[in-house]
Amino acid sequence: MRQATRLTAIGLVSVGLMIGGCTKATTNIDLNNDKEAKAVMGLDYRDFQDAAQEMVNSMIASGAVSKPGGEKYILVISDIINDTMQHIDTDQLVKKIRVGLIKSGKVLVTTAVGANGAEDKMSMQTRKDLRTNEEFKQNTVAKKGAMIAPDLSLSGKIIQRNISVDRSTQQVEYYFQMTLTDINTGLAGWEDEQVIGKRGSNKSVAW
Repeated sequence: MRQATRLTAIGLVSVGLMIGGCTKATTNIDLNNDKEAKAVMGLDYRDFQDAAQEMVNSMIASGAVSKPGGEKYILVISDIINDTMQHIDTDQLVKKIRVGLIKSGKVLVTTAVGANGAEDKMSMQTRKDLRTNEEFKQNTVAKKGAMIAPDLSLSGKIIQRNISVDRSTQQVEYYFQMTLTDINTGLAGWEDEQVIGKRGSNKSVAW
């Protein structure tokens, strides 16, 4: 009985070693030169990079973010709606667009206001907490009327459409739609749509 138990234990260890030996080693991805990347039906980092860069290039080329006199527009982020089957964070797209616009030298982004409230609540919180707090030098506390209101609002939507090509093939289309609105007039000074299409097996999932 002991011999049988010992053999069983040895067998389990051997199986464990075999399974462990088959596990592929984890490696870092070179996001700028990912030669091993394979297309997937869902959205991945390359799709967000491509869509964001195209949007930034389009905005700059249109002149919509070129303020007369060489000054910078103040941009606020409005609603970016995810109308896809994927549980994606739209900030992944918006952040890349924001970074691109700020690096262009054309725009500054306010985090003191937003469609769902302030992105950075400390701008208002420090004013509320410190203006009557005697422990703080009042000449170092943010003054009333110092905040700058936004000129432009960026809104958008990501839409997914699934199309059956044939019994074994599906096509998934992703529409990245963005609008830049002049807050003073309420008029859209720029709009664009970037489409990413993928075609593959019906067995592949797009979420």
